[in-house]
Amino acid sequence: MKPRTPKYSEWTDQAQAWFQSQGWKPFPFQEETWEAFMEGKHGLLNAPTGSGKTYALWFPILLNYMRAHPDYATKHRKGLKAIWITPLRALSQEIRQSAERILEDLQIPFEVGIRTGDTSTAERNRQRKTMPDLLITTPESLQLLLATKGYAKLFRECSAVVVDEWHELLGSKRGVQMELALSRLKSVCPNLRIWGISATIGNLEQAREVLLGPASEALENSVMIRAHVPKRITVKSLLPEQMDTFPWRGHLGLHMLEAIIPILEQSKTTLIFTNTRGQCEIWFQQLLERHPELAGEIAMHHGSIDKETRLWVEQAIRNESLKAVVCTSSLDLGVDFAPVETVIQIGGPKGVARFLQRAGRSGHRPGRESVIYFLPTHAIELVEAAALQQAVKLQAVEDRTPYLNSFDVLVQYLTTLAVSDGFYPEDIYREVSQTFCYQAMSREQWEWLLNFLVLGSQSLQSYDEYKKVEVAEDGRLQVTNRGVAMRHRFQIGTIVGDAQLTVKYQKGGYIGTIEEYFISQLKAGDVFTFAGRNLEFLRIRDMVALVRHSPKKAGKTPSWMGGRLTLSSEMSRILREELYSAAMPLGQQAVEIRALQPLFERQRLESIVPGPDQFLLETFRTREGYHYIFYPFEGRFVHEAMASLLSYRISLLTPITFSLAYNDYGFELLSDQELDVQMVLDNNLFSPKYLLDDLQKSLNATEMARRKFRDIAVISGLVFTGYPNKGVKMKHLQSNSQLLFEVFRDYEPDNLLFRQAFTETFEHQLEEGRLRLALERIEEQEIVWRACEKPTPFSFPIITDRLREKLSSEKLADRIRRMTRILTGGGR
Repeated sequence: MKPRTPKYSEWTDQAQAWFQSQGWKPFPFQEETWEAFMEGKHGLLNAPTGSGKTYALWFPILLNYMRAHPDYATKHRKGLKAIWITPLRALSQEIRQSAERILEDLQIPFEVGIRTGDTSTAERNRQRKTMPDLLITTPESLQLLLATKGYAKLFRECSAVVVDEWHELLGSKRGVQMELALSRLKSVCPNLRIWGISATIGNLEQAREVLLGPASEALENSVMIRAHVPKRITVKSLLPEQMDTFPWRGHLGLHMLEAIIPILEQSKTTLIFTNTRGQCEIWFQQLLERHPELAGEIAMHHGSIDKETRLWVEQAIRNESLKAVVCTSSLDLGVDFAPVETVIQIGGPKGVARFLQRAGRSGHRPGRESVIYFLPTHAIELVEAAALQQAVKLQAVEDRTPYLNSFDVLVQYLTTLAVSDGFYPEDIYREVSQTFCYQAMSREQWEWLLNFLVLGSQSLQSYDEYKKVEVAEDGRLQVTNRGVAMRHRFQIGTIVGDAQLTVKYQKGGYIGTIEEYFISQLKAGDVFTFAGRNLEFLRIRDMVALVRHSPKKAGKTPSWMGGRLTLSSEMSRILREELYSAAMPLGQQAVEIRALQPLFERQRLESIVPGPDQFLLETFRTREGYHYIFYPFEGRFVHEAMASLLSYRISLLTPITFSLAYNDYGFELLSDQELDVQMVLDNNLFSPKYLLDDLQKSLNATEMARRKFRDIAVISGLVFTGYPNKGVKMKHLQSNSQLLFEVFRDYEPDNLLFRQAFTETFEHQLEEGRLRLALERIEEQEIVWRACEKPTPFSFPIITDRLREKLSSEKLADRIRRMTRILTGGGR
């Protein structure tokens, strides 16, 4: 087969020459991207972190402009030529530097501008008068530009939009925001090329479809380019010297702190990733306490630290003036720390994609090996370590599930267009219905949304504040009220913070704060353990959870945002396969599974290590009561829903109450009375039949939907979050949205935003689809019931995590030591 002659080689030769001047050779994927872009194609570039993806797209954008404007050097036409979207503000400086490096060397007189939440008012005003040639911005700032009068003229000459880190946006409402913005830009910019850049995800083809729109001309004229850059990722598990003394529960991993010191000493720079901000703070303090010589050589980086400090830390790493940074990746995963040599992961990252992305921070240059050390925080987490090794080998990465019919985001977008130049409904309907999110939206739903904008919802028509949009004589929908327009601009965005609820006694007396996620699942009369007390939940009033002391022993265990990272479906599957390998000959096992043999042997003394066709149920009695522990190995979220579902179904057979606890491996039902387990087995309680109906009854779905509705009300503009530095208190937001929720429930149950709250609760919060698959799998397995004399190693993390909420740390440490002695046969 004859090699294809590049059609635009006279232009791409300039890029080749630039690479040679840097002492580099372009990768085939970079050349493919240059050629495809110059041919007028749209596309999705799948490239790993640190492979040169930025140069793959800045070059053709600039070369294409030079080709179309031969006099570019002498006759510079000011105005916007290309937009680069990044979901992470911290990445914008890196992207700017890459662009400016090319512009300077090719002597192109372009200005590169950044517009994010950090951009000063003076700079924004300057940009409004004269847009930079190349703009780096976020999805929210792009929406703000669409809310500007005359935006069509602003964007008219724009020839390219690049959506970086598309995998981060896909599967979120920020991704929906981008879909809508792109649908508008396609109409406004006649010569627009749309490109996405994504790390590896399980559904790459669908990711391209979401970016460009299903059945669209852009999708027809698009390519998928995969960067087959040899990127070797080496995972090294830090194994304890003495497995017998390795803890069977925990989440901090501080017992292995000394193991990372030699790694820090051998590397110029190391990133130490933790899963939560609290864990990050504790590790930083402990490192300094135990090794004061590290003072001035290590720093901390997470989303709650102020911007100036974060920028200083990022720059210090680039300068190689810091030995290590303890960090989280919740907000700042995309920061480009080019010189980092080594990455350490503390505890299970819970997802393959997250782990690969963290690993990619090491050796962040094409062809360089990435080395990541995995430090398990407790023994069973070594199974996760083995699963991660396998996942890296197989490149088994999760899907990102895109949203469908996010009507709250669409209401916000339509208001944005009405605030700027107004819009004609028929034109925008044509654009919106071609996006992935709204492809199934009916005409009836569209008409409802338009009526909602102009008249307010059916049940709110007597309140003028909900009538934001007016219809002009020519049929155009527009916002003419300056106050409405100003409030809308302040509230553009889809990121809504998770609220903290104050916990108080009914008769007064402050106890503390707890995340509303946990409280929203409680029904009046439920008992939960908090601040060392058993409390009965009464009701929520103005963002205060009112409680009273409960004489009951059992209580639900609060789940915290930091601890709510859950195993992904892909990670769960590989983890189960690694666990099943414990029955194979030692020579066929991963080193981590071999290291766990002492724990498996002890597990087998009381119970079993389940195989692929087995589902394990353990029961035992302690002074706390009767314990019933199930092991689906499906992740915390699925176990949370499954525990509630099972306890509800059991309660239909016999009057009994349970306290629930769960982790990523299994869940516990604890009761002060004995349960007839054979009855549970005989009645097929793991059946997926009637799942949705039973879930709604077991989890107080209305209360969960009420919480979800607050975010929907904020995004759609039903409630106003306040002006800068004068925000509306969360309790007012909640009470306002609750009032609307109740109005819609009682008088307008067909309200699209009201119904959306329930859909999102089941599809995104409870992972109902994944729960159904898990139940179908369990139905095919043999349920192995083991009546044990005492807790087993597998049950240990679940029951001790529940105890952690009830006891002080000293009392808990004593209790765990005592339980460990009993478990290991060291006497009572």
